[in-house]
Amino acid sequence: MLREILIGVDLGTSSIKVVAFDRAGRALASAARPCALSQPRPNWSEQDPSAWWRAATQAMKAVSRRIDPRRVAGISFSGQMHGSVFLDARGEVIRPCLLWNDGRTAPQCEEIIRTVGREPLLRVLRNLPLTSFTLPKLLWLKQNEKANYRRLRTLLLPKDYLRYRLTGRAAMDESDAAGTVMKVIGERRWAGEILAQLGLDAAVLPPLIGSAEIAGELTPAAARATGLAAGTPVIAGGGDQPVGAVGVGVFVEGQAMVSLGTSGVVLAPTRAVHLGGEHGLASFDHAVAGSRYLMGCVISAAGSLQWFGDALCQAEAAEAKKARRNLFDLLLERAAQTPAGAEDLWFLPYLMGERTPHPDPNARGVFFGLSTRHQKAHLTRALIEGVNFALRDSLELMRARGLAINDIRVTGGGARNPFWLQNLADILGQPVRPVENPEGGAMGAALLAGVGAGLYKDFNEAARRAIRVGDRVRPRRRDVRDYEQRYQRYRRLYPALKDLFVQYS
Repeated sequence: MLREILIGVDLGTSSIKVVAFDRAGRALASAARPCALSQPRPNWSEQDPSAWWRAATQAMKAVSRRIDPRRVAGISFSGQMHGSVFLDARGEVIRPCLLWNDGRTAPQCEEIIRTVGREPLLRVLRNLPLTSFTLPKLLWLKQNEKANYRRLRTLLLPKDYLRYRLTGRAAMDESDAAGTVMKVIGERRWAGEILAQLGLDAAVLPPLIGSAEIAGELTPAAARATGLAAGTPVIAGGGDQPVGAVGVGVFVEGQAMVSLGTSGVVLAPTRAVHLGGEHGLASFDHAVAGSRYLMGCVISAAGSLQWFGDALCQAEAAEAKKARRNLFDLLLERAAQTPAGAEDLWFLPYLMGERTPHPDPNARGVFFGLSTRHQKAHLTRALIEGVNFALRDSLELMRARGLAINDIRVTGGGARNPFWLQNLADILGQPVRPVENPEGGAMGAALLAGVGAGLYKDFNEAARRAIRVGDRVRPRRRDVRDYEQRYQRYRRLYPALKDLFVQYS
């Protein structure tokens, strides 16, 4: 029997999605389930890994009913990065997972830099610790939940936990491991010397494997839970950002991916290993073997729009529901009718702190310049412009490192909105291209499965067969000039407010 179906599992912050693709990248079946988020204290963000497993098995079973499971060549993963899944000796979850957007570990980040030193951290890890990353979460557990730390035997990242439940084998792929700031970038080894200086036990870290390597096979118990066939190859997968980049065909220097999801990301592949650490810019291993990337992250991108809609747009939500329209399409349609610059209204998208270019867990969201002239559409436009300005911050840092980026591909929910795309092109001052396949993360995971299972010779063949990129959205010359001036003014807001963020935190 010809085995040519590929399954991509995309574990995000708000949901988990499972998609079955054919070799040409056409979606055959898909299913999604929500993932609940817990914020037990200010600046904390957690999820229950057992809930991920329940959601994943439900979604896989729904997909398996619409395909022939015997024809599946492989399964792989895209997963939210940096989260800490703590397992005991029996493989049971010890406590809820601390997520990528959890900001409680600022004291641990400072302690790591103070204990190890900036220069050794940059020399070995190529990055400095941020509250998003996994190393400070491990140190937090040791310092604040001593009994749980004594029980700890294995530390996994979110999608690794799902793979562990499917195969019974604990492992971590190199692309996701890079985001822990416990792995040596460009090498397949943990930085045991760094952990030893912090009094942490490297034995809790699992074996490292490549993103396109086979990590195991579906166990009979997992087959019963998912409806898929026992023995199906399970390929390692990777972090959501590098796997998303694979899913849009971004793995060569000169390209960049902009992801307009809950968080906003600018990711640019590089041949060389660059230093990260400055201004929250990360330098990690790509999911494509031998490649690296620089990455900047805006913690609240589409998440800012989600907050705005939930908190302030009940009337519009009712109107959209009555008209059977998407609320955010309605909001952005009205925002597009307001002038560029939203009549001198500014938005800082720091609703949960920020990472790039201001690694500051105390930063907070701000509408600046409100007047009686401003209506809700102005606020919506200012919000989109503020997110796009923040994304440009990351692109400018990469340009300063000497990267010449000439192919920007856009993915995520925001990529489907013409106004957001055009405004992004205007603010970046470069053409952007949406990726027509909306399943970026799941698509990337499926391509990893295809390369790992031998269905594609390499990633170039996978991209040619499966990825479809839309037409260029070109920047409008007049708006580029206007936004260049506005961007310089935007950049002055955070320095002016930085001390106040600390005082009022």
